[in-house]
Amino acid sequence: MIDLHCDTLTNMKADDSPDTLDNGAKAFSLSALPDGVHWAQCFAIFLPDELHGQAAIDCYNRWRDSFARQTAIFSDRIFPCRSAQEIGAAWAAGKTAGLLTVENGSALAGDLDRVRLLAEDGVCAVTLTWNGANEIGSGHATDCGLSDFGRRAVRELEKYGVLVDVSHLNDRGFYDLLEVAEKPFLATHSNARSVCGHKRNLTDGMIRELVQRGCLIGLNYHIRFLCESGICSLDDLYRHVMHFFELGAAENLALGSDFDGAELPDSLSCAAKVPDLYSYLLARGISQADADGIFWRNALSFFRRNLH
Repeated sequence: MIDLHCDTLTNMKADDSPDTLDNGAKAFSLSALPDGVHWAQCFAIFLPDELHGQAAIDCYNRWRDSFARQTAIFSDRIFPCRSAQEIGAAWAAGKTAGLLTVENGSALAGDLDRVRLLAEDGVCAVTLTWNGANEIGSGHATDCGLSDFGRRAVRELEKYGVLVDVSHLNDRGFYDLLEVAEKPFLATHSNARSVCGHKRNLTDGMIRELVQRGCLIGLNYHIRFLCESGICSLDDLYRHVMHFFELGAAENLALGSDFDGAELPDSLSCAAKVPDLYSYLLARGISQADADGIFWRNALSFFRRNLH
């Protein structure tokens, strides 16, 4: 089981324990993972849109250090990973594989040299924007495309083996990226806009591009990205799955829960319920091979090819 995105690492209220990865009140918690499941979780360092420059760097550093501290104190249950090989080693040792990512390219603070620093910190992927604008580009709050710095940042991320994530990037920015990207990239937590019309979701044209380029797409459990009414069930997620399949994305589809960063349907409100989704997909007639692809095989194969 591989999940491309959660906000658990940075989801901490003033009176919470700093040990965010093992807080039983969160949607994701190491102690509450289902028995018998080899789990790999991408933990995002989330930076709010209002942080820029040194403030963004300080925020990134705080949560980078928290991830290092927590993976050390919980080392009997989690192992920090930077490759498919290390994920396999974590699973063989009976541990959760933890991958560090960044949500919001403001962590670069407009400095290309910081790409190398993030790579050295073990960052596996960078979501280029959040909802608003940063030095790279913008999310759906504006229609600004990639900046000149953003185009150079994409090339630099590829150079250092840090995966580019287009979730949150607006439509213009996405198509600007297609002109620059030379390697496969990710949409870690995005659904299909034809099924649910939110701007955060991917258009059919985008999905076809992702398929053609060998990219990876993580299904998002957020109710507003699943269905327009916000009253959602596993049937709504199934509709997205089938639409992706119709567009040829059976080998590109993965999971990107958005745990602890989104409003979730009751059927997917915590990590312990995710195995029920697997059983549900099989009951709806999806083959075991395709279900395995969504749950882990597609992501692991992508990481083997692209995460170095």
